Amino acid sequence: MTPVELMKLLADETRLTPVIAMKSGPRCVCDLMEILQLSQPKVSRHLAILREAGLVETERRGQWVYYSLVPQLPAWVDQTINALAPVVIESVMESTPGITITPGESSACC
Repeated sequence: MTPVELMKLLADETRLTPVIAMKSGPRCVCDLMEILQLSQPKVSRHLAILREAGLVETERRGQWVYYSLVPQLPAWVDQTINALAPVVIESVMESTPGITITPGESSACC
C-alpha cells in the first residue's frame, strides 16, 4: 500500500471512522452501523473496500462477522491512523451525541 492509496481509503468518513473504531479491537457490523448511523449494506460495502485493500481482516464468531485492523500493518500506516484518531473520535462525539468509539463499547446485538 502506498501513502496515496491509504489517503484515498481514509478520505471517506464511512471508511475512516470504522478504522479508528477498530483501533480498540474487533467490531461487528452492527457496532459500526450504530457509530456511523448508516444502513448495513452501506457499511458492509465500505468494509469490503477496506478488506480488499488489505487494511482490515474478518473473523466469524457464530453468526456475526467481526472486522479488525490487520495486525502487521506497516509502521507508517499505524502512525497515520494513530495521528487521526483523536480528531475522528472528537468529531463522532460532536456529531452523534451518545455514540462513542472507545474500547469495550459494543452494541447489544452480538
